[in-house]
Amino acid sequence: MIDPLMLEAVRSGMAGAGIDALVLRPSPDFRYLRGGAAEPYEAGYLVVALDGPPVTAGDPARAAALVPPTARRVAVDPQMHAAELFALRLDAELVLASAVLAPLRLRKRAAEVDAMRHAAAAADAVLLAARDLAWFGVTELAMARRLRAMLAEAGCEGTPSVLVAAGEHSAGPRHRPCERVINPGDALLVSVGGRWNGYCAEVARVFAVAEPPEDFDAMYSVVLAAQRAAVDLVRPGVACAEAAAIAREVVDGSGYGDYAAAPAGRGIGLSPAEGPWLADGETFEPGMTVCLEPAVYLPELFGARIADVVVCGEDGPELLSTASRALHVLDR
Repeated sequence: MIDPLMLEAVRSGMAGAGIDALVLRPSPDFRYLRGGAAEPYEAGYLVVALDGPPVTAGDPARAAALVPPTARRVAVDPQMHAAELFALRLDAELVLASAVLAPLRLRKRAAEVDAMRHAAAAADAVLLAARDLAWFGVTELAMARRLRAMLAEAGCEGTPSVLVAAGEHSAGPRHRPCERVINPGDALLVSVGGRWNGYCAEVARVFAVAEPPEDFDAMYSVVLAAQRAAVDLVRPGVACAEAAAIAREVVDGSGYGDYAAAPAGRGIGLSPAEGPWLADGETFEPGMTVCLEPAVYLPELFGARIADVVVCGEDGPELLSTASRALHVLDR
């Protein structure tokens, strides 16, 4: 069942874009129309026309039969596979459904924010419990698997991302946990991303194993200051790009500018990465949610990234995660 007000907004967007029908596969856009519930992923394909009730079909061919024969412009799911597009066999101009749905998904409703708050709380709980785990002599991969299990135990329906990066591996943004053993003296980047009722949250923290590497404290304090400055700008009427720019200014002013990660964040919701994009021209509005994640990576040495989900409220930013951002030293 699609909320009538949401259906009205979707059809208004379709009419404004000259779109006669919408065809969605099981995807975040499909899930958005169904209120985040998990069932749509098994409900086949959704067809929304400018009038009449939305209908579902079990495969693309049946979905195509439900598209009004007079439709001349049809919006399809951005995640539609090539085989599905060929199976539709529509005699119409095909455009991306994101033209209609992306603007609607920018501002989260209260229920959406609440789901993200649950996901962030689960990530917080896992990171807090992680402090008491035995890390010395264990591999990144083994610890990543354990954190995934802990997220599931905390109630998450999925784990979009779990990262454990030790020592020199923490100095790369695209590292995947491997058989590298975690040793005393390592900087340890730990990021956990959970999903609750379809909505994602990611929280990243940095630990030091036994003791921080030389000069690590100073670099970490810069990343922390950059995130604080960016969070403060998540306010209605502020350009999204300004949050990224202020984070970069803080890092540049510290002398680490050549090693700053870009961008300093992205939108988050049903997808781990979605609008608003901090490099685009959007302006923060109440209900927008972003994951702010400034980072500094020193090649072959170590890196630091702090990530939190922030909601733009009527009066300013709201952090959904409450896990301490202080550099924590693991003692085992």
